[in-house]
Amino acid sequence: MAILAGPVLLALAQQAAAADAAGVRRIEIPSTARDRPLNVTVWYPASVGGEAVMLGESPFFVGTSAMLDAPVLEHRYPLVLLSHGAGLAGSAEAMSWIAAPLAKRGFVVAAPTHPGNIGLHRSAAETMKLWLRPADVSQTLDAMEKTSFFKEHIEPGEVGVLGLSMGGSTALALAGARFDPQRLAAYCDTDALNPSLCGWLRQSGVDLRAMDMKEADRDNRDARIRFAMAIDPAPVDVFDSRTFSQIEIPVEIVNLGRTGEIPVSAQAADVAKAIPGARYIEIKDASHFSMFAECKPGAMELAETEKIEEPICSDGYGQSRRAIHAQLIDLVARAFRRTLRSDH
Repeated sequence: MAILAGPVLLALAQQAAAADAAGVRRIEIPSTARDRPLNVTVWYPASVGGEAVMLGESPFFVGTSAMLDAPVLEHRYPLVLLSHGAGLAGSAEAMSWIAAPLAKRGFVVAAPTHPGNIGLHRSAAETMKLWLRPADVSQTLDAMEKTSFFKEHIEPGEVGVLGLSMGGSTALALAGARFDPQRLAAYCDTDALNPSLCGWLRQSGVDLRAMDMKEADRDNRDARIRFAMAIDPAPVDVFDSRTFSQIEIPVEIVNLGRTGEIPVSAQAADVAKAIPGARYIEIKDASHFSMFAECKPGAMELAETEKIEEPICSDGYGQSRRAIHAQLIDLVARAFRRTLRSDH
């Protein structure tokens, strides 16, 4: 049976036509792993109402519209826990380009902003504490199960996790993979694996070998999560590879780019082979930066002025970022519908 019955799909379509936006709500939740609360953004199928807002807009990237605090469209929905990447895409709202369309297709999408990843609070040391990110997601799930605004609209047991870039590694950790402290400590001994990230760490004065990693290999598996999907998981080469075979839930991994051109830190074909039953897909016309929102006119020039060396507006081989996003949204929605199934 499909997740949503025909009348509900019709209602969603009517709502989308009426509002042309998902509902969104911002909540703050406690964190036992951090020294501060977590800010969580939640997108959901909405009835007409709320305040029109633009999420994820920046000097570089186009924002995505949503209706702040709109009523939830009455039904129970599968829950997608979303983990973002670092750097310019290092916040929950930067993922609005994929979260809002998923909400309009019948999912509740909840994303914590992992502390220390972007803006004035960006911290190289905090960003590299990869083992704290899964706890952020698990505590978001705790909150979603208790928050009165959402708990009656989430289908019990229908929970999956979606991660992009560093969020992809977070998704794999929640599925049961474990980080290898020795690999993580040695990750930036040279620039061979990730010159951009390692250059930033050196510039910030962060020595991974001096970092306290006594909890880095802890088990972050969350048994409530039934499906994990990782898009360009990075750094994927800091896991204990022996733990991939111990993952018991369905996993789907997507790489953006052509074989041989995917960054070594995100190349996950062998990881997929090591996970029992995992699916692996390459979107050959995309690049790692295709997971950013669409660039504004002049964004490339601004990036050069700001001395951002990464090609944040580059997508590879001919397809527009909008077309690649549409492909990714369809791919993700199909994967979660196929894997999270409901009898209600």
